[in-house]
Amino acid sequence: MLDRPQGGERSVLVHLGIGQPVDPAETEEFRLLARAAGAEILGLLQGSRSAPEPRLFLGTGKADELRSLIQATGAELVLFNHSLTPAQERNLERHLQCRVLDRTGLILDIFAQRARSSEGKLQVELAQLRHLSSRLVRGWTHLERQKGGIGLRGPGETQLETDRRLLGARISLLKKRLARIASQRALSRRARARADLPTLSLVGYTNAGKSTLFNRLTQAHTYEADQLFATLDPLLRRWSLSAQQAVILADTVGFINHLPHELIAAFRATLEETRQAALLLHVVDATSPRRAGCIQDVETVLQEIGAEAPQLQVFNKIDQLPDCPPRIERDAAGRVRRVWLSARTGAGLDLLRAALVEHCQQAQIQRRITLSAGEGKLRAWFFRHGQVVRESFDAQGRWHLEVCLSQEALGRLRAQYPQLASRFSRTQFAQS
Repeated sequence: MLDRPQGGERSVLVHLGIGQPVDPAETEEFRLLARAAGAEILGLLQGSRSAPEPRLFLGTGKADELRSLIQATGAELVLFNHSLTPAQERNLERHLQCRVLDRTGLILDIFAQRARSSEGKLQVELAQLRHLSSRLVRGWTHLERQKGGIGLRGPGETQLETDRRLLGARISLLKKRLARIASQRALSRRARARADLPTLSLVGYTNAGKSTLFNRLTQAHTYEADQLFATLDPLLRRWSLSAQQAVILADTVGFINHLPHELIAAFRATLEETRQAALLLHVVDATSPRRAGCIQDVETVLQEIGAEAPQLQVFNKIDQLPDCPPRIERDAAGRVRRVWLSARTGAGLDLLRAALVEHCQQAQIQRRITLSAGEGKLRAWFFRHGQVVRESFDAQGRWHLEVCLSQEALGRLRAQYPQLASRFSRTQFAQS
């Protein structure tokens, strides 16, 4: 059995093109992932195969080439930019006499380093335990059988079975704790709904600049860095779009190509903020050579978690592109589709704010209503739960209001004051 070391930062990377040539952009992203985990990269093995080899993932010749590279560099760890089965990991470790970690394990290790909140740590631990549950045999092959002989017979349960039972109990405990946190988040979302504060969720590929944009817009001081998964824990801040319109801006974890399913399952409670958002601000790295692929990867994860809210694409980092001014792009119907800006320099942030004000106004219902002098409480309700665009008075002391209301606010108003339905005027009015 392989004696697996506690350390292992000296690494060799393996990236194969399965059914196609190796993509240099994917290789560079893999290097960034390895560096984000703290790996010291000593070598890189590349190649192409029509399909993975069932036993070693690599062909026998490539596996021998990899073993020679490990011996020449003195590497302690081999990182694969692919998902490996437990059997493949075990066979590779025996063949290479070196510890092996696949892409899923690498991303889980990065998340474990970056988690700061108690919820984030619980989510990462749950994902790690789910990933580990099928791989326990790697570390306990010498205990798969009960020992025989006088005085050496066990109580009827092998060490491997004990570990699996303890691991299952820990997973159940973590699920219960995360369920309590999810219920607390649901209460917070209901409180925000009562206050008529829509949530705008920043989503996008990792290192697209979401945290930098979040800090610029909300004056927060979250950690930001030019690296993959620089921040992990979600943050929510109130942000005033205008004197009459405020929203909740949520910064979420970045997505990546082949995001491990264990992480998506563990972070489902956190990603619920994205599912319930009124609008998704899809932040895109405008300088990325695989920009279209990153957009598609994010769309795939959004579909998997059931996030179906409208999207506004925010193309970031235009300061690194020649002759690329900040601008707004619209679709054939005249709706804002894309905003080009630089979160680092602040160029184009005013355009983003204007686009969001326009979107919020389009998503709201515009109405006129006249209130008598004795309906001051109802007038206060409109100021508290809606956007009063214009107000005037007449000689009889009546208020003439032009208001914007969300669908939810209008529904609550009609339930509380059913007689008001006939007093609303549906005439559209110009926004000032």
